[in-house]
Amino acid sequence: MTHTVEFLLRHGYALLFFWILAEQGALPLPSIPLVLASGALARSGRLNPWFILFWGLSACLLADSIWFQLGRRRGARILRQLCRIALQPDSCVRQAENAYIRYGNRAMLAAKFIPGLNAVAAPLAGTTGSSLGRFLMWDTLGAVLWIGFYGGLGYVFSEQLETVASYGLRMGSSLGLLLVGLLGAWLVWKFLQRRRFLRKLAVARITAGELRDLLESGEEVLIVDLRSNPEKERDPMIGAVAASIDDLEASLRDVPRDREIILFCS
Repeated sequence: MTHTVEFLLRHGYALLFFWILAEQGALPLPSIPLVLASGALARSGRLNPWFILFWGLSACLLADSIWFQLGRRRGARILRQLCRIALQPDSCVRQAENAYIRYGNRAMLAAKFIPGLNAVAAPLAGTTGSSLGRFLMWDTLGAVLWIGFYGGLGYVFSEQLETVASYGLRMGSSLGLLLVGLLGAWLVWKFLQRRRFLRKLAVARITAGELRDLLESGEEVLIVDLRSNPEKERDPMIGAVAASIDDLEASLRDVPRDREIILFCS
């Protein structure tokens, strides 16, 4: 544990930068404990709070700018891929879209506090046609709030964190094994959660190739487009019935039931 603290003091800013960069790059590495520890070390004068803010903010803006550009170029495909990397269910795209449609770039103020939204907010902003300058303004404010909040908690409760650290010193290598075990258990839980979600959908899924074969065979098929309005405007589906997933029963009230109905969503 002593070696861990010494390493954090010697390489604290670089560790903070690359750890946050990895997390914002969608790797499952929670950086909140590191930001808390940095805040506590700032209270004791061993780290500079302004450097903590600078390097943490730099990591956030670098990762988010890359995701923003990928979202602008590749649209919904990068969102779906990002949800898989982040071990989030596909529904996180819909939840993030709803938040972004309601609040616009202001959603970036809260994005980093919400795991599902944090993973897809930056590429989603790129798909909506938002300007890079306006996105960076709100993203900067959101990152400052996030770093300031958790760094501030570490600063205010530095004594309590030091008490926890002292217990960790007594545990020695057992603490490291415990933390690795907890991280591994969290990753397994997220993976199993995603697998359960996909199994629920597997019963009634149809591939694009299977749908094409149905249409070419002359089968009477009705396609219902459940995507969000921005997606429908960017990539309209000719011949499909537009409906809202938020009020599905009302949207499908007049849809004929004498044929195969295919629901299409993000």
